[in-house]
Amino acid sequence: MIPYDFGPLWTEEGVIFRLWAPGTDSVRLLLGPDQDRTRAFPMTSDAEGWWRSLPLPAEEGTDYSFLLHDGTAVPDPASRRQRRDVHGPSVLVKPRSHRDGAAAEEEWTGRPWEETVLYEVHVGAGGEQSSRVGSYGTFSGLATHLPALAESGITALELMPIADFPGARNWGYDGVLPFAPDGAYGTPDDLHELIRLAHRNGLSMWLDVVYNHFGPEGNYLHLYAPQFFNKDVNTPWGAGIDFTRPQVRRFFVENALYWIEEYGFDGLRLDAVHAIHDPSEVHILSELAETVRRRVGPGRHVHLVLENDGNEAAFLGSRPDQYTAQWNDDIHHAWHVLLTGESHGYYHEYARNPEAALLQALATGYVRRGETSTHLSPTRFVAFLQNHDQIGNRAFGERLISLTDRDALRAAVASLLLAPQIPLLFMGEIRGAETPFQFFCDFGKDLAEAVRAGRRREFGLEDLPDPIAEETFLMSRPGTLSGPPAEMTGTSAAEWRSWYEELLAIRSRYLVPLLPDMKPGKAVGGGEEAAVICWEPGWIMELNLNGAARPLPGAAAGAADAAGAAPVAPAPHRDRELLLGTPGPEGAALMPPWSIRVYRRRP
Repeated sequence: MIPYDFGPLWTEEGVIFRLWAPGTDSVRLLLGPDQDRTRAFPMTSDAEGWWRSLPLPAEEGTDYSFLLHDGTAVPDPASRRQRRDVHGPSVLVKPRSHRDGAAAEEEWTGRPWEETVLYEVHVGAGGEQSSRVGSYGTFSGLATHLPALAESGITALELMPIADFPGARNWGYDGVLPFAPDGAYGTPDDLHELIRLAHRNGLSMWLDVVYNHFGPEGNYLHLYAPQFFNKDVNTPWGAGIDFTRPQVRRFFVENALYWIEEYGFDGLRLDAVHAIHDPSEVHILSELAETVRRRVGPGRHVHLVLENDGNEAAFLGSRPDQYTAQWNDDIHHAWHVLLTGESHGYYHEYARNPEAALLQALATGYVRRGETSTHLSPTRFVAFLQNHDQIGNRAFGERLISLTDRDALRAAVASLLLAPQIPLLFMGEIRGAETPFQFFCDFGKDLAEAVRAGRRREFGLEDLPDPIAEETFLMSRPGTLSGPPAEMTGTSAAEWRSWYEELLAIRSRYLVPLLPDMKPGKAVGGGEEAAVICWEPGWIMELNLNGAARPLPGAAAGAADAAGAAPVAPAPHRDRELLLGTPGPEGAALMPPWSIRVYRRRP
């Protein structure tokens, strides 16, 4: 394995400490718990701005930092662990390849993409071992829920960003040390153990990574490597990252490799790549994907997914420089308008005919913007009804269960889990959690007030949850992810979980085997009629996404029978007017409100 350029280099002669700092005149190394400046080790630089120490006898767990020419001590931007949050010294962590017994670890090759059912979790809010007030989630706490999640039909656990952020709580998108798991969640060994136990339970592990910006507190790069940024490129977070520089590109490519090679993550979700500006001949996203696939090799299932408001279909495909899939916001937005009637903000584009938009998104991908996607398999899209953004970026963080009718939500869940897109669920969703998920962080005084003011301006409201207050974080926990369910209004958590489990069982048994060959769909109906979507090979869904009974489209009313379709499953929920895989009574002309039927073609 080719060693990384960033971070300490472990050799037989000792550890070589390295820092790319082309913007400073001198760098010295502080080593040891006391960070004694009188005993700082000299470092030498080359023409490219790399500073290196001689090999030094340093043990795992040793504190170190870099002393700049102006007397500022800074952590390693590629720190593998921090001692005292983002402003403190970095901690030496021995690479996996140097650990005794590493070769004896059990082999895990991942799961095929088509089997993926993602479950998005915030470790701090969702990983607690109890729901008692004051409990903060950890990697170890999250590990206790793995068997129950696997039993429910979840196949992949996606962690919101864990890169070291300032303070005790944060969504993770304000991280400033991308290689260091935040100490609030536990140690690197704790993360290794979480992933090992997930694999033992048959769960693949995913990580949300942020390559479009650094957080506003604790980023010291501008002091010694201003070349990391391009002041001519503006982003919502300040100057854009300069991806035309080879060292900057290498930093982020190595970060992706690090999480996959060092920790064994099976997939990465790249946050908001539309905010990445790269005029290079080879885009950084293409280089990253190609490098990861070349290093991983064909024997292991590793998946790369984009969040991309630009809806650039060119990034999706089977070439080494392309990505497995993209989050499809169009599916979410159309469903949200259908379920809630909301039409503010970006929902306005979908308000005129949300049902037509949803049918188009389920059949062929993109709806409102970007490149054409009619040639792409539906498995190139990750679909969701809820995620951290769509809940947490609301003023009060309400979940759908608090915004819509239960029968409508049940139908939406059925369409999500029985359509051929790859589904994503948000923590607590499978248990019908009603707790909000609100925006929270833990910045210092001046930045904290700026965040509060920004939230008030964004929503035009004064009476908002304080994003800095600990109670805002505590209110955002969905309770335990497993264990005795709490009763929810109208429907119990046990009933919600049973519904999700039943749908996931149908998906696993009947739909997943078809997904490797799944083609874009064709949709008919809507408006005064119910709708039918057909995907080849042989997956047919009839939907009445309306609070009133509606007939099937005249041209498609007999589509299922004509195709020789067989019901997927009996109808255990006919009494709830939600029909799965069962035709209506003989001669029935109408589909009940908020009902879905799913068929597969006879073998």
